[in-house]
Amino acid sequence: MSDRSPPPSFIEHGASALPAVTVDAYNAEMKTPEGFLGDRASSRAFKSLLDHWRKRLRAVEGEDPLGPAPTAEIGRRDLDRLLTEGDAETAGLVHSVVEEFAQSLAMVVQRLLKLKAWEGVERIVVGGGMRASRVGELAIGRTGMLLKGEGLKLDLQPIRHDPDEAGMIGAVQLAPSFIFKGHDALLAVDIGGSNMRAGLVRPHLKKAPDLSAACIWESEIWRHRDDKPAREEAIDRLVEMLQDLQRKAGKRGLALAPFIGVGCPGRIEADGSIAKGAQNLPGNWESSRFNLPQRLREALPEIDGQDTVVVLHNDAVVQGLSQAPWMGDVRRWGVLTIGTGLGNACFSNRA
Repeated sequence: MSDRSPPPSFIEHGASALPAVTVDAYNAEMKTPEGFLGDRASSRAFKSLLDHWRKRLRAVEGEDPLGPAPTAEIGRRDLDRLLTEGDAETAGLVHSVVEEFAQSLAMVVQRLLKLKAWEGVERIVVGGGMRASRVGELAIGRTGMLLKGEGLKLDLQPIRHDPDEAGMIGAVQLAPSFIFKGHDALLAVDIGGSNMRAGLVRPHLKKAPDLSAACIWESEIWRHRDDKPAREEAIDRLVEMLQDLQRKAGKRGLALAPFIGVGCPGRIEADGSIAKGAQNLPGNWESSRFNLPQRLREALPEIDGQDTVVVLHNDAVVQGLSQAPWMGDVRRWGVLTIGTGLGNACFSNRA
């Protein structure tokens, strides 16, 4: 195994002190007698509510407005279309699900704000797969109204970037500014419970020194949940994606920084191990014998002739970091990522 390690000037894995913000907390687990409260505000929870309403309608009318398709096969785009093109009853069904989901999400937000680490949070941005749809935006908007109705002065808004890209764009905030000198892009990875994404992120510091112009130049996605790979197969596939992006950058003459920023579910330790919270990933990622940053450095030991540095952080943290350039008007803010699970993190601006 390689004994290479990042030089001291680089950020530790899972660090709280980052260039633009301090990570005050992440991966909060709010337990109830029925299980984790966050499970009530995930994509799975939304689908469960949809399935529940369909069963109720079938019990009364013998059929439901969405037809015979299984709930698992009804995607966000289908629901968006039904909102605008469906008849009144079909749209009403979708709105009923959105309303119940918003109530659950509002309850989760209220519980988060009672945690000491979340005191004083003024704004929460919402990302994850649910945000990438009109239905998701409606749920976020309705949640915001419910919270204001409870007297909470909280700004709740969809994350600025496409959520499929935000988890990679945020990786630029994990890198020290000197890493961008003489380089055009860096590699970023966003690992979720259903998908793995790898991308080439261009920081565009000349356009915006605060990294607000950072964008995805090229990306690849793999829905590992469909393939159900073992952990080692998943890592091999991820490495192939990164190597493919590296080749594409070379063909286009892009100088890659010797840095890979990675967002991954779970509690991230300083040595790059994952303490807990990775249960939705393929295989055992919490094993003491597994270290994701080390595996990636071994597979890509050098980039642009320099030793590769890999920095790993929680995926909700990294997705939230994509929003950092637009948070200068508040002191404390947070992020929720609604996907296979409900990710969360809160920050204090350093400037």
